[in-house]
Amino acid sequence: MHLAFKAKDAASVDAFYAAAIAQGGSNDGAPGIRAQYHPKYYAAYVRDPNGYKIEAVCHEG
Repeated sequence: MHLAFKAKDAASVDAFYAAAIAQGGSNDGAPGIRAQYHPKYYAAYVRDPNGYKIEAVCHEG
């Protein structure tokens, strides 16, 4: 399963990622631009302890 949350800005994506890692999530894609989707697609991906992929994304770069 892949679950995505829309974030208001890049700082919120960064905060999501830091909090998820601090709580035991594992890195599945550090925060950054994903230009393969579009030039302002800023996202981070983690895996929760059950293996689910969780994403935070904003579209404002």
